[in-house]
Amino acid sequence: MLVRLIYASTASELVNHEMIEKILEVSRKNNPINGITGVLCYGDNIFVQALEGGREQINSLYGRLQQDARHTKLILLDYSEIEARQYSGWTMSKIRLDRINLSLLLKYSATPKLNPYAVSGNTTVALLEELAATGCFSSRD
Repeated sequence: MLVRLIYASTASELVNHEMIEKILEVSRKNNPINGITGVLCYGDNIFVQALEGGREQINSLYGRLQQDARHTKLILLDYSEIEARQYSGWTMSKIRLDRINLSLLLKYSATPKLNPYAVSGNTTVALLEELAATGCFSSRD
């Protein structure tokens, strides 16, 4: 059974290019072995990540993420059984939300900044779906 889990968290320290590349390096190494795909969004020290895969593998990964000292305020935004993966082409893709058209963020939020703590989980899901549909995700900055 496939599931999609989406969570948000706040970075424990200032997010920089090296931190993101390290996260992606580890994800791209481990995710294929575990059948996990997904995307990582970040901006203003906030992360939003969507993970897809088998229920056991996703639950196990989320448990490890809850213990990861690189972030705090971890909040589960959505957990759904899915028929098919939305992010099947990426072992882990990324997007810097400070580099997208701010009107897209305004479509889903009161301000042009990513704040998953201030919107519903469904709103974050819709934003991620639109970002994927418009080809905003990439494997590099």
